[in-house]
Amino acid sequence: MTLGTAALIIVLSVMNGFETEVRGRILGADAHLRLATFDEDGVADWEDARKIVKETAHVTGVSPYIFEKGMIRAGKRAEAAAFRGVDETTLAEVSDLPKHVRSGKLQLRRDGLPGMVIGRFLAERLDVIPGDTIVVFSPAGITGPLSTPMVKQFVLTGTFQTGLFEFDDVLAYMDIEAAQKVFLRKDRVDGLEIKLDDLFLAGSVRDEIEEKFEPNYYIRTWYELRATLFSWMKIEKWMWTTVLSIIIVVAAFNILSTLIMVSMEKRRDIGILKAMGARDKDIAKVFSLQGMIVGVAGAILGTMIGFAVCFGQLHYKWISLPSDIYFLDALPVKMQPLDFLIVIVIAILLSYLGSMYPARRASKLSPVDAIREG
Repeated sequence: MTLGTAALIIVLSVMNGFETEVRGRILGADAHLRLATFDEDGVADWEDARKIVKETAHVTGVSPYIFEKGMIRAGKRAEAAAFRGVDETTLAEVSDLPKHVRSGKLQLRRDGLPGMVIGRFLAERLDVIPGDTIVVFSPAGITGPLSTPMVKQFVLTGTFQTGLFEFDDVLAYMDIEAAQKVFLRKDRVDGLEIKLDDLFLAGSVRDEIEEKFEPNYYIRTWYELRATLFSWMKIEKWMWTTVLSIIIVVAAFNILSTLIMVSMEKRRDIGILKAMGARDKDIAKVFSLQGMIVGVAGAILGTMIGFAVCFGQLHYKWISLPSDIYFLDALPVKMQPLDFLIVIVIAILLSYLGSMYPARRASKLSPVDAIREG
């Protein structure tokens, strides 16, 4: 019981830690809400829309964006990339990109050629460093078999590393005005990125903002943007909870078998107690109490061990991870009181259920037969 409880608490805490880290890194490079329009041309009056959204409760930042795919070339090397046009003055309101710049600096607006910041792995494949000139090919200029793509030169001003491969491998950031020219957006943007003071209020804030706009506008929350990933993480957490609960189930069966053996060994004692006036429910209580004591003691001891291991990992980082493979240097841990409570309830409940059968069996013994056979 102690082993099962401790294992379940440790695994749940580690999975909570991974979920929090992954969610934090994704939302650090992405927004909590994304406002866009069904119109293929994008949002024209985006500055007015930004002011309206900014006035909504719990909104801490709003920034325009353009998202498009294309090709990027440096020398003889070319790679596919996902380009994001952003407003450098408001980017920090909705993104942690400035904190993730590893080499160079975040300078998208500059004299001469516009600047660009790309992911670390994309920069490694292109073999470029800050200061190099890169060329962007946009599919927006292709209208027919004889047409040519839009081509524009940029200066690489920096590289970033968020710790998430899908971002660091393909993303490239440019200024919103440069993106409007390269991707033929005129004075429009694809939408607005919105940051909240509490990401779990995204659903209610979305409904409030949508009421302020026409039906052709729509908003997607951070969970809807990556529903598959977050749903999988939630399913995995409860799957492991179910699997590791089997350890506690085995412990409950051990309690059951132990109490059955005790009832067989103590048949004569049980018979004497019943002959002296003990009721069936009194005998049942004795065995149920014995099972509950084992369950409660195991749950408390297992909880203490689990907490000690998680606390040690959280503060002393006993288990480290290779930072060149993972985006973390140590196994992440996040302890949640609700998880502790659920595990304790599961352990005690299974212990009680495991003691019910031997308690009922002992209470049904005939005093005469128990004394004679004992």
